[in-house]
Amino acid sequence: MDFKTQRERKAFLALENGEVFYGYSVGAPVDGCGEVVFNTGMCGYQEILSDPSYAGQFIVMTAPEIGNYGTNPDDMESRKFFAAGFITREMNPPSNWQSKESLQDALVRYNIPAIAGIDTRALTLILREQGIQKAYICTSGAIDADSAVEKAKEWRGLDNFDSASIVSCEKSYEFSSEGDLHVVAYDFGIKTNILRGLQGAGMRVTVVPSKTSAEEVLAMKPNGVFLSNGPGDPSAVGYAIENTKKLIGKIPIMGICLGHQIIALAIGGQVQKLKFGHHGCNQPVMHNATRATGITSQNHNYAIMPQGIENKAEITYLNLNDGSVEGLKLKNEKVFSVQFHPEAAPGPHDAAHIFGEFRDMILAK
Repeated sequence: MDFKTQRERKAFLALENGEVFYGYSVGAPVDGCGEVVFNTGMCGYQEILSDPSYAGQFIVMTAPEIGNYGTNPDDMESRKFFAAGFITREMNPPSNWQSKESLQDALVRYNIPAIAGIDTRALTLILREQGIQKAYICTSGAIDADSAVEKAKEWRGLDNFDSASIVSCEKSYEFSSEGDLHVVAYDFGIKTNILRGLQGAGMRVTVVPSKTSAEEVLAMKPNGVFLSNGPGDPSAVGYAIENTKKLIGKIPIMGICLGHQIIALAIGGQVQKLKFGHHGCNQPVMHNATRATGITSQNHNYAIMPQGIENKAEITYLNLNDGSVEGLKLKNEKVFSVQFHPEAAPGPHDAAHIFGEFRDMILAK
């Protein structure tokens, strides 16, 4: 984008703390509120934007050069981009034989506002030091910076808000009809590569909406139930917690990310909001039993507190950056979960074995 166009597309990001970052619009010409988080991934921006767990959030990419390889339909993790906004230092045109559409064009098509040309390092430091910020993106020039700061302060935010039911599918569908085990997957914001991971472990998968009752799921007579990732505050999805309580003890269950937190809440645990969350594909976790360390992909603002679950569950993984709970396994039931994403989209493949562990648990006598 030439300098003349950049000047014509002035845009800014206003934080609730009063800080304002000026840049230029590289997305859809829309304004709106969101929760600002930073992602440390150096690539995988399309998978990040199409991860439903980012619903309601403005994503700041800490890598300075974004857009270099464009986008293509094969890298979509859901039906559309779910992020509320996108922020980067430089937005580059694509230069890759696999690219079907530039990132900028895709952002416009999915009606996502985006800003380039700002100091993302300074913005990231604010988030690290002061915590997650509510914010307002203005690309239209319709309001001034002071008014935008006030809009950010007044926004409801994502705490105590059920985001999962908004991003969930509207009706059940079959993802895979092949496999010797049948798994019902709750869609709280499920990613396509998670479904591929279940399929790769020999499971045929039926995906159901987030509010499907436990009774409906059990009537399908599956071999196991999967609780997916998803956006927002786990305490706000009371229906999912109640359904999980009814399923525990009746069928093997695995959870990832939001599903992990739902299981913890279902057994009487608690969650806390992290200062700036875990967002990226370089989060180190340790398997407590073996002391082995893996690098994982993560995207969440809430974490399980160890207090309240010790008698019912074994903590299986810990985050090596901050010691937060990254995995648990119920002591007397066929139920386990992980906070990280083993599907590697984007991210390393260190945790890909987790889907096989779900299969082994289902088959265990």
